[in-house]
Amino acid sequence: MNLPKNNFTLFTSIFIFVFVFSFISFSQVVDKDGNSYKTVKIGKQEWMSENLKTEHYRNGDEIPQVQDKDEWDKTTTGAWCYYENQTENGTVYGKIYNWYAVNDPRGLAPEGWHVPADDEWTKLTDFLGGAETAGTKLKSTNGWDEDFAGNNNSGFSALPGGYRTHDGYFSNKGRNALFWSTTEFNSERVWFRNVIGSIPDVYRPNYDKNFGLYIRCVKD
Repeated sequence: MNLPKNNFTLFTSIFIFVFVFSFISFSQVVDKDGNSYKTVKIGKQEWMSENLKTEHYRNGDEIPQVQDKDEWDKTTTGAWCYYENQTENGTVYGKIYNWYAVNDPRGLAPEGWHVPADDEWTKLTDFLGGAETAGTKLKSTNGWDEDFAGNNNSGFSALPGGYRTHDGYFSNKGRNALFWSTTEFNSERVWFRNVIGSIPDVYRPNYDKNFGLYIRCVKD
């Protein structure tokens, strides 16, 4: 069958969407605090499709909330906050955590789940066609500044909650969705993923351990 070029392009796009979506299914999981999260199966991985909100490690110990920027800068143990310390931001985006909370042996993720390693993020973006285009498929269809929303074909529903710098300042809500991995780059820095509103890519930089980013968990 010979299709006109524009029809062929449309047919190809529909085929890719159906192929990817056929590997997606939805469920839910509950954390230590009783928060319920939607989950999505993308390829062979099952991910939370919402950011983590827990205030306790898996054994029930409390994770301290740190609002003061100087205290955030100096802490070398687990901590969380809301973006700009506003509870309403937590309702939308979940909690921001430093990497010391991620790395704590008491565990952040619900039973049967874990914070993803760097290679698990790579497996996700590879399944969605590579880091150069996966951002569009990971981004939610709303909540982003200007024309930065994605198509969310993956069901991952990444929201632009911004981040907290190592010295305690907040930045880029509406423009970036940033997520920790468990994998260290060196003794001071850790790999993470940055979904940027203005481009289709998923970046793989590394940040200091006392930056504040969001967390998506993946099933064991």
